[in-house]
Amino acid sequence: MSEHSVTRRDILRTLAVGAVGGSVLQVIPLKAAEFAHQAVHNEKSASPAGRYVPKYFSPHQYEMLSTLCDTIIPRDEKSGGAVEAGAPEFIDLLTSENEEWQTALGGGLQWLDSSCSDRYSNAFLDCTPAQRKEILDLIAFRKNAKQDSSLSQGVAFFAFLRRLTCDGFYTSKIGIEDLQYIGNTALREFPGCPPLPEA
Repeated sequence: MSEHSVTRRDILRTLAVGAVGGSVLQVIPLKAAEFAHQAVHNEKSASPAGRYVPKYFSPHQYEMLSTLCDTIIPRDEKSGGAVEAGAPEFIDLLTSENEEWQTALGGGLQWLDSSCSDRYSNAFLDCTPAQRKEILDLIAFRKNAKQDSSLSQGVAFFAFLRRLTCDGFYTSKIGIEDLQYIGNTALREFPGCPPLPEA
């Protein structure tokens, strides 16, 4: 099969293979990440409004996804956050081609809304910032699922989403700049390590 005959769907389906051992990426191979970012960029460039249209998530779910990505890697004084880096678009595009991810992420968002409704009588997006923090603090740590098995699905969902958000962020232009990665460059000489500060 020639390189030109490989389709978008073919590349996105390879995501089930997972990240190559030793990769800094936690979930997907680098080539797939680069392809996904380029596909999102091309779609936004071709759209008259310059917007990405979600492929898998409903508008409500996509808003939840964006809010969660922003919570995981918020904008700071040094760099844009996960939303500015395109992590929600990245995650949606990849999820649209992977049934296991659809179950994990779609089910996780549904679990989060349902749990917030039970605890706070509101869907996640309608909760106060304090309520959102409280529920996310519960599902951010695996030890909480050991103490309360009703949190197991939420903990698994949030761990997966956190890894995907990091992959989406750190393979984006913003994320690479945030790392200050300059690539493989040749040095004429190696100055060695800086001296230790005197105690």
